[in-house]
Amino acid sequence: MSRVYNFSAGPAVLPEEVLKEVADEMMDYRGTGMSVMEMSHRSAAFQEIIDEAEKDLRDLMNIPDNYKVLFLQGGASQQFAMIPMNLMKNKVADYIVTGQWAKKAYQEAQKYGKVNKIASSEDKTFSYIPDCSDLPVSPEADYVYICENNTIYGTKFKELPNTKGKTLVADVSSCFLSEPVDVSKYGIIYGGVQKNIGPAGMVIVIIREDLITEDVLPGTPTMLTYKTHADAGSLYNTPNAFCIYVCGKVFKWLKAMGGLEEMKKRNEEKAKILYDFLDESKLFKGTVVPKDRSLMNVPFVTGDKELDAKFVKEASAAGLVNLKGHRTVGGMRASIYNAMPKAGVEALVAFMKKFEEENA
Repeated sequence: MSRVYNFSAGPAVLPEEVLKEVADEMMDYRGTGMSVMEMSHRSAAFQEIIDEAEKDLRDLMNIPDNYKVLFLQGGASQQFAMIPMNLMKNKVADYIVTGQWAKKAYQEAQKYGKVNKIASSEDKTFSYIPDCSDLPVSPEADYVYICENNTIYGTKFKELPNTKGKTLVADVSSCFLSEPVDVSKYGIIYGGVQKNIGPAGMVIVIIREDLITEDVLPGTPTMLTYKTHADAGSLYNTPNAFCIYVCGKVFKWLKAMGGLEEMKKRNEEKAKILYDFLDESKLFKGTVVPKDRSLMNVPFVTGDKELDAKFVKEASAAGLVNLKGHRTVGGMRASIYNAMPKAGVEALVAFMKKFEEENA
């Protein structure tokens, strides 16, 4: 069986070079006589793996020294509670709701204090990013929260909101490491790794040190306190060791490819191939306002549910898999993360052209 072009939103495609390296080391990691899966997280060999992964991530993102990098479990969804538990000193937070995940985070935060929805794009099925240049930011808000790239709806903040001096917290799960980013603009920037970086089961949290305190909401579990993990170098408990190892390999791959500037260039080139076709197609159409389009997730529809289903089925048979849209919106979605080669996008467009001719 040859490899397919996998357009899944996550768990998602990983670089083949990385998968081959992992396979080569599966039985014996660098002469240890064991797999990383079997290795003690307290061993010198693993300490080297986690230290190197953090160093490479810091290099890639130019993470300032006053930010901690935490490799945590519970995925991005656990952060929906962890953020308010650790940051809601005044018991007030402002949320910008531009999709399903921002909405879930907004709902979760309501368990911990007063949460204001200061902007939303729900009125048009989250197909655009609202103007965030002059929002009613609450004077007593502890932070302003966004989901920067909306995996389900295919929108992306091209400009960060004006938080009027308040701490910005951003979920970047599906655009993580897809382009350069100024970490100093955020208080917390975090993402589940299973979309653009590694296997499922981990979230990376990059957090400014002044936000890591013992002053958390009463009743916050030890495991959900940032300080616990920051003080222990992400080794308070057994971490997702194998995931950290694979992510570390992906960071090395990204550096070898030329870093985030180069990834941005490649991602823009890939996305343009698909968006240009959608803009001229008579059968398929993109669902997002052009200026807010994501480079990572591209939703599209034919306008006919039966035809959508036929397309997904035939594409899958042609080795273009996981193109079905999220259950909440239907249609199709191509996730074209860093590891998706340009050839995969070209193959998809060629198939769409053929499908359009046959079903016009």
